[in-house]
Amino acid sequence: MELLLLHVVILLLNMFDFSSGIIYNKGDMEQHFACASKGFPKKNEIIKLYLTASDLEIQCVFLSESKVTSREFLNVFTSGGLAPSLGIINSTYTGVFHFNLTLFSDRVYWLINIPRENITKNTDIAAVEEWLVRITLHHGLHIYTTEGTLLDSVREPILQWNLGTKMTKNSVSKLYPHVVALKVTKCPCANDVALLGFILNSTLDGVYIGLSFCGFWDYDDTTWYNLTDTIYSQIGEEHTELSVVDMVLTNHFLVILTSLGVFISRDLRYPSSSVLMFSRADFCGFERVDYIKGKLWYNERCFANREHFEVDYVTITFERNRTLSEASSCFYSKEPFLEWLPCLPHISQGMKTVITFLVDQDHSCGVYLLSNQVKKEVTASVRILKNNKPGLKQKFPLFTFPPSFSSPVGMIFHPRSHFLYAYGNQVWLSIDGGNTFELLADFHDDIIKHTYHSFYTSDITFVSQSGKVYLTKAGLQRYTEIGSVTDKIFTLYYDHMGFIHKLTPGGSEAGKSLAASGNSKGIFGQAPDMGFEAALALQYITLNEMIFYAYVPENEPEESRYTKRFNNIHLGKVIHSKKTGTAYIKKILQHKTSEGFLSSVIAEMVDPFGIEDVSESSCLSSSLSINQEGNFCNLTLQMQSVVSSSFQDSDIEKTVVIPGYSSFLITRIVDAKNALAIATMPRRIPNGMTFVKDSWFLYNFGQRNGRTWTIYAKPCNYWFQQHDDSLSLNVLKYIDLGKSQSLKVKVIPNKKGIRTLEIPLLKVIVGNPTLLEVNAEGFFDDTDSYLMKISAASKALHQGSTSLAFIAWGASANCFVTTFVPILKSSCSYLKSLHHIPSRHIPLEDWISGVHKDSQGFNMIKTLPINYRPPSNMGIAIPLTDNFYHADPSKPIPRNLFHKSKKTGKFKQCANMSTRQECNCTNDQKFSHAVAFSDCREKVRSLLIPEDRILPLISPFSVKITHLCLKYTYVLLEHVVPENVKKLKDYLEPILHASVYNPSGLNLTIRGSELFHFRVSIVPGVTFCNLVEEFQIYVDEVPLPFPGHTLIAIAAAVVLGGLIFITFLLQIRNIHPLDKCRRWFRRSKVNLSNVSSSQLAYR
Repeated sequence: MELLLLHVVILLLNMFDFSSGIIYNKGDMEQHFACASKGFPKKNEIIKLYLTASDLEIQCVFLSESKVTSREFLNVFTSGGLAPSLGIINSTYTGVFHFNLTLFSDRVYWLINIPRENITKNTDIAAVEEWLVRITLHHGLHIYTTEGTLLDSVREPILQWNLGTKMTKNSVSKLYPHVVALKVTKCPCANDVALLGFILNSTLDGVYIGLSFCGFWDYDDTTWYNLTDTIYSQIGEEHTELSVVDMVLTNHFLVILTSLGVFISRDLRYPSSSVLMFSRADFCGFERVDYIKGKLWYNERCFANREHFEVDYVTITFERNRTLSEASSCFYSKEPFLEWLPCLPHISQGMKTVITFLVDQDHSCGVYLLSNQVKKEVTASVRILKNNKPGLKQKFPLFTFPPSFSSPVGMIFHPRSHFLYAYGNQVWLSIDGGNTFELLADFHDDIIKHTYHSFYTSDITFVSQSGKVYLTKAGLQRYTEIGSVTDKIFTLYYDHMGFIHKLTPGGSEAGKSLAASGNSKGIFGQAPDMGFEAALALQYITLNEMIFYAYVPENEPEESRYTKRFNNIHLGKVIHSKKTGTAYIKKILQHKTSEGFLSSVIAEMVDPFGIEDVSESSCLSSSLSINQEGNFCNLTLQMQSVVSSSFQDSDIEKTVVIPGYSSFLITRIVDAKNALAIATMPRRIPNGMTFVKDSWFLYNFGQRNGRTWTIYAKPCNYWFQQHDDSLSLNVLKYIDLGKSQSLKVKVIPNKKGIRTLEIPLLKVIVGNPTLLEVNAEGFFDDTDSYLMKISAASKALHQGSTSLAFIAWGASANCFVTTFVPILKSSCSYLKSLHHIPSRHIPLEDWISGVHKDSQGFNMIKTLPINYRPPSNMGIAIPLTDNFYHADPSKPIPRNLFHKSKKTGKFKQCANMSTRQECNCTNDQKFSHAVAFSDCREKVRSLLIPEDRILPLISPFSVKITHLCLKYTYVLLEHVVPENVKKLKDYLEPILHASVYNPSGLNLTIRGSELFHFRVSIVPGVTFCNLVEEFQIYVDEVPLPFPGHTLIAIAAAVVLGGLIFITFLLQIRNIHPLDKCRRWFRRSKVNLSNVSSSQLAYR
């Protein structure tokens, strides 16, 4: 009983542990809600929401396969006090909003209205992340969840432009007969925003591009533009045969490679005309025949909240060797793409041709894929960038690919990661920036022509020239075949949620079912059998482990032997017997033999394989003798009964399995009693031994009469849980100087007959290990789940970014999540700022009215006079600051009588304006403390008397405080200065030429009147952030200070000076006051004695 209670407690603890993070790969993704921000939501549509300049209003209905209507569901949920919640998520932000619980009698949907400023206050045009939205409703033990996206249509750069002349559907359809290929490019931060270009044949001229903002889910919503006139305006209409060749949409620019040159758009962030204009990049010596074979290469990175070290690079390569008059056949440029430079330094070009050149910004390097046609050699080279130019110095030694990599096509980084793929007739993976590569796939005569990537699901799709489609996950060293494409003209495209679309000139196909992987692979047909035409021989190692040997006949031609081998595609797959039984392939083995078993796999049994019975193979009713004869073994039947027993032709390619000994694959029937076989383990042959009936078995994994076994992808075998405050799969963490961040991920085996290995289930890879100090700790818990904790800290005064990858190396490629790729930035977070927090909060409505009284009736808001300038140390009437407050150029300037005051004072926002209305001051500027907006500032916080104010900051954020109005009637006092801060002060003050203060316990004492404008800034070297804050205080009705000390000092000085002066006069006149006093005293005594004697005589 106690043991059962313990198990229940452990289960409950793990349930609560699961609730702390999102668990992926648990099952098929079902749609429980239909939501829309435009109109009424439609069923069977992915959720696509759009944020405009107005409030976000969302309507949602509940979906169910039962006959119960959505309205009845809503009534049930509402009566139980239940309503869904809306989560809005990106890499740095997670916000949760709740739908209204109260329903009107005629409403059949939930409604929520969210002000735009509650999601984002920014309205400027910039590269901004598209949000993931998650609708969630908890009902009993059920959790109903549906995901979608939210696009900010106000800020997305490409959506603010008119690309050219808009086209009707009818005019677009007339282009279809001339289309020979398609090219798609998407916004790096919002993958639902994409451009589709038509590559035309020579019978039609023009540049025709379609713009989609919904990820091509509704192909009819695509807006088509004719850019032909815009392009011809740059080159002249005498040129012909104009067509799109390639396109790249970067964070801020659109680059189009056409048959007549490369054209770069204006900066998309600054709309300045009705139509987007382009400029042409000149490449001397290259003409149309070169441009139509050119390619654009781009390392896709999202630069939302862009850092100074983040910049886009684009490369163009031409499929020809350079001539003596040409600088190169490969050129690259960084935005704004005005200057194009040769990829290779001139001195190092030689006979090498640049296939691809990419810039790795994590390592500040240029990565090359090079081909030497003379030596028939393909290499990868990494060069260090200096001043954004590749130098002669190699960062790593050259990596030379084997001769089998004979048809290289290109190289590409997986978006927002450090995983580098080189592809052609093989696919190679590098996880260390191009230093080393590992073979992922070998396609021999087939060649990978295109790759497609999803940053969200980490999907990577390879499409070969034969139309076959292969899938892998970023960093995963296994792949699978998912089907084929039969369309002659198509391209593939991943939207923001990782759904893959097949685009054709006339439409888009994404599949109707939402699989557990979050992908729609139905567009490629049924999952293919990855088996090959060869017989397998089964050899048991243990009761649960086995080896399958693939047999290659000795008469098999050399050029086709690779088709009868196990290869990398089979790793992690499942072997199925058509009779019964399955086994999971754990390892691929290649054997150095010229014939027989050239390859094998180690597999773990999931379900037992069925054996042959006597009705299928009559030889099983006899004993079996084994005798070795050279490379073969002779199998002889020993009759034990009157039942007819013999070898038959159908027994060829069946496997004889004898527990404890080698297995034997029957290759030829000699006669009814004898057969020749090949042993799987020659050293374990039971030579000369006889095995009685029922002590040996027969398995059929042959292909003589049709293959009896198949290989398919393994179902997802791991749950993936992210322990983090953020619900994003692509979280971005900022690590400031001296700070650290932590991440936790759990992998939960989904056990279905597969044994858990006592080795780590997660592999952690750091893209740039020199940038941050990363520590990892992993362990198994009581439920065989594997938990990995990562701690990353900054270790040098160096800014940059790097990706960090958690890879479930044993997971199936069919899992939705196998790789978690957070991005770590050694930099200042855009969310970090320095704020002045007043001791008493004043509501916004009081600021607007200008009245906010304290308990004593004093108004704490001071409305400044027009064109006000604070007084200086020279007096109230002599301001010396350049800052005007509450500026109005049409009104006179007070306190402007003295010469020094007339020389100072300059308008900022109101410069060259005639009235205050022309200054265009916004409400934010009117309430801003920044000196840049002092012209607009009308009202400030007022104090009745000066006071001591404590600045609550924490070390090591030492501060520098300056006054912006040239007043020095204030005092800064430090109570305690630690020794380390004192050393920092001594070091920084001579460099900054200013006083540095310890913010802990720092007091600011104001000893003056009217406006004080302070600036507080953090000294450099303690943070990457340039933290600056300003605040203003108006000291009103200052009482005159009592001059007691001054009066006493003056009086004492006057008295002392007078005494000295009188003494001096007496001395020069030879007057001795002391002697006169003595004589007077003596005379007084004599007179007193005489008077006394006279009175006595009289009596």
